[in-house]
Amino acid sequence: MILSVDTSLGTAVALIDADGRARATAESPDPLGHAEVIGTLLHQALADAGVGEITHVVAGMGPGPFTGLRIGIAAARAFALGRGIPVIPVPSHFAAALVVIDPSTGSGIDSTGPVAEPVEASTRPVAEPVEASAGRFAIVTDARRREVAISIFDGVDADGIPNLVEPTVLVPRADSEERLRGIHAIEVATLDAAALARVGLRAARAGRVLADAEPLYLRQPDVTVPGAPKRVN
Repeated sequence: MILSVDTSLGTAVALIDADGRARATAESPDPLGHAEVIGTLLHQALADAGVGEITHVVAGMGPGPFTGLRIGIAAARAFALGRGIPVIPVPSHFAAALVVIDPSTGSGIDSTGPVAEPVEASTRPVAEPVEASAGRFAIVTDARRREVAISIFDGVDADGIPNLVEPTVLVPRADSEERLRGIHAIEVATLDAAALARVGLRAARAGRVLADAEPLYLRQPDVTVPGAPKRVN
């Protein structure tokens, strides 16, 4: 089985088997309080999955806030270290993109509709599928401080992994409409950990590395290491 952990938006945990079938999921949509719920969600998912050998841990690498993202990655790495198994780093937007392309790969995503062309809440799609050959689309997540994080994909590649054509960028929300003009954009409010695990599974089978060890932080923390104290003569 493969365990996945992501704290880029809320807190999400999932386990899938070697065939990619979801065995258990547990999540909290709260964008704060990751440290308070991560242990409970891991315990719940492991209990629901039942007996099975965990061979890999997939860590969602963001984009996400500095502190929240580090909590999920630390939990994933600590679990893997304790079991002596490898960690597979996966950019979090890849999971959302996979569900958009094929909703059957996840339990669904919370979409608030196109960014460039807002629609009424009653007509917003929950997870509108995008054909792999239909052209580019964007995954958008709230970065707070009136900014959004945008990643642009174009279908899937030969390994079944969403094809990232423009790396993630952070832009003011007011400028997102112009930047995304002509591109089908979906703003995602939650992250599907089962889809994240499936991306990691496909990457591992293809022998690919989708992210390095450095997370994709939305911005560096406001708190900095103080300088040396001034000398007083």
